[in-house]
Amino acid sequence: MEEKKELNFEETMQKLEKIVQELEKGDLNLDDSIKKFEEGMNLSKSVSNYLEEAEKKITILVKGEDGNLEEQEF
Repeated sequence: MEEKKELNFEETMQKLEKIVQELEKGDLNLDDSIKKFEEGMNLSKSVSNYLEEAEKKITILVKGEDGNLEEQEF
């Protein structure tokens, strides 16, 4: 059985954009459109998860009262 490779953020976005383009064309039958929509929703959830994780990791540098830079969570 073939093992599924986990996509990175950029690959996930590219796949999602491709699905959107296919759906916007309107050439798919109803069953295929529903399958593509479901796949797109799953990819959208993955993108949201990537962004949430990235946001948790982001810190900003702020100049403290003493003039030194300090890290603060975003």
